[in-house]
Amino acid sequence: MKKTERVNLIMRYINNRAQFTIAEIQKEFKISRATAIRDINEIQAMGFPLTTELGRGGGYHVLQNQYLPATRFTPDELKAIFISFMASKNSQLPYLQNRRSITEKLIGIASQTQQDELIELNNILLFENTNPGNPHVLELDDAAPAELNKLISLAVRDKHLRMTYELNIGWPQLLDVYLLHIFNSNAQWLVEVYDLDTDEFRYLPVEMLRDSAISEREMKWSEQEILSKKRDRARESNLVVKLDTIGIQRFKRMHPPGIILYLTGMFQSSGMFNVQLDVTDVEELSYYADWLLFLGKGVEFERIPDELLVLFKERSSIIETMVKDRKD
Repeated sequence: MKKTERVNLIMRYINNRAQFTIAEIQKEFKISRATAIRDINEIQAMGFPLTTELGRGGGYHVLQNQYLPATRFTPDELKAIFISFMASKNSQLPYLQNRRSITEKLIGIASQTQQDELIELNNILLFENTNPGNPHVLELDDAAPAELNKLISLAVRDKHLRMTYELNIGWPQLLDVYLLHIFNSNAQWLVEVYDLDTDEFRYLPVEMLRDSAISEREMKWSEQEILSKKRDRARESNLVVKLDTIGIQRFKRMHPPGIILYLTGMFQSSGMFNVQLDVTDVEELSYYADWLLFLGKGVEFERIPDELLVLFKERSSIIETMVKDRKD
């Protein structure tokens, strides 16, 4: 029996008991005393809630209600969980260390046949933004920014935060913000915040944030007032776009940083986003013209600047000329 499998079986064994001894572990798993002690020490290091009682007749006591009850998975359920982990590989998700331990547990409870099937799935299935690398390595190797876990933990308690933003090394900026969203865009984690000092909505790269904490300052505006400000500014956006299913897929493949796609319709089959474009910025307008054409025929404009329409006509004219020259 492999060590990972044995350790997971021991965890399941002791989780169903109020107390146990090293001798019982030796007998149940047919291992030496030294191996049993090493395994129990490793389980304790993983955070399993055990207390020890010294002396004759002593042993280990399990603090109950700290772990979820044992759960049984069918072979197909095991594959579904494993595939979801494959799909998230190299996408910089938070709680990486926890996902590693979950992966090890899943492999540990699988039979040899199931383990072979999981390895074969890893050979066959490829997902966008994943790196097949060595198909026989089942470990997750991505890592989100160090500040991400802290931001998530803080935001579920209080969204009014204080954080240090360092866009340029050596020039830190202390911010007092209300956190609206944490999201991943173009393989980068961003936070959407309302800057309480400047009265601006900002998108900040998580990798440039540090020392986040719950703010001790009094909020200038309530949550409802902040959300109302956001809705008002969204209504002022000069580019409002609706997308069909193909447009949503292409949006997910590539889009400018900071744009949030709001999924609508049954089964999230449609979506929309809004942007305030600087119509005096020729380079920005040109980029958006090319990108919006990439999104496909299903794009529907609820609002669009005249300057952007001019660029669409120019590009359409260029394509018509190219087709005509090819025919000639």
